[in-house]
Amino acid sequence: MTEILLSILAGLVLFLFAVNSLSDTIKLSIGETANKWIVKFTSNTFSSIVVGVIVTALLDSSSAVIIITIVFVNSKILTFKQAMGIVLGANIGTTISSQIIAMDIGKYSPILLVIGFVLLLVSKSERVNNTGKIILYFGVLFFGLFTMENAVEPLKDEAFFSEWLKKTENPLMGAMVGTVVTLIIQSSSATVGMAIILSKKGLLSLGGGIAVMLGAELGTCSDTLLATIKGSRAAIKTGLFHLSFNLLSIIIGLIFFFPFVELVKFISQNAPIERAVANAHMIFNISGVLIFVWAVPIFENVLNKLLPEK
Repeated sequence: MTEILLSILAGLVLFLFAVNSLSDTIKLSIGETANKWIVKFTSNTFSSIVVGVIVTALLDSSSAVIIITIVFVNSKILTFKQAMGIVLGANIGTTISSQIIAMDIGKYSPILLVIGFVLLLVSKSERVNNTGKIILYFGVLFFGLFTMENAVEPLKDEAFFSEWLKKTENPLMGAMVGTVVTLIIQSSSATVGMAIILSKKGLLSLGGGIAVMLGAELGTCSDTLLATIKGSRAAIKTGLFHLSFNLLSIIIGLIFFFPFVELVKFISQNAPIERAVANAHMIFNISGVLIFVWAVPIFENVLNKLLPEK
């Protein structure tokens, strides 16, 4: 059991290291470009959503994008209204990583590791080096997932672990597990990734995987709220909007949990369970944005009254 837990921990550390390193490296590579996109193409809510989706897909981290947005709002480069659209878009962009995780490409991670390492080794060009780092970190990310996937295989025979996971069949309990895990590891992508892996190995049902995913959406608000400490009123309102949007989406998701699971099954058809969990993540986040995008002026008015600029 100790060996299994250490292997899972090692895989998780590799995954988190790769996510953070990828985000930092891509920000260095396209940092100014990304900043210009964010400022230039956020004239209205819908264009802000598109920017949020694209930048989050590139940086592979909704938290990074929302924290950058909070920094821009704090610096008065962006308004609170522009920031709300980016936050909504980031929630859609983060689902792309779930789809990639569900593709089962972990076994090919050594190829990415070799290519990235060779590029770093043979080239002195900064651009080629950054490309090599990005490929290498993607390899580390998928190798981390592959390590966790292999490590959890023997847990099928562990009665204690199986009994504990059965508790996630209760949507509220599953959501609490997802929230706590995300608060601890500070990565909703990793939490959803683990839910996908456990579902694939038959340790987690579709309902359990979806419940954990819902909780991860709430847990991911913690680091963006931390980024608002000592920030301007507009920056604090951006963090509160992220929290309130996610919280309301999760409440609706829990109220309609069982119909939602059936909807995911219908849309996913005969797709494997790991793909269904990834689909659930995408459907849930896109649906949340479609529901609440029309309420952005209401959110803006309420938060402006709660936290006026003066």
